[in-house]
Amino acid sequence: MALCKDAYFIFHSEDEVFDTDLRPGSLAPRSGIYRCMGCGREIAVEQIERLPPRNHHRHTRPGEGAVRWRLIVYADHRPA
Repeated sequence: MALCKDAYFIFHSEDEVFDTDLRPGSLAPRSGIYRCMGCGREIAVEQIERLPPRNHHRHTRPGEGAVRWRLIVYADHRPA
């Protein structure tokens, strides 16, 4: 699970980009932290870079299903 020390820097969003599961090797629509919805592994990816391929990690527990990445924290690069 992604952690932060000061929640002041994290804002809640209902943007649909947080609802989409992406396949391994897909282009990341935003820079940020992505979570594998099967096993919980998290990674940081830059916008327009590819998410890790299917063989990046393996699921070992029953019920984890296929590797599928979901954006959980968006890193906004725009000036404040």
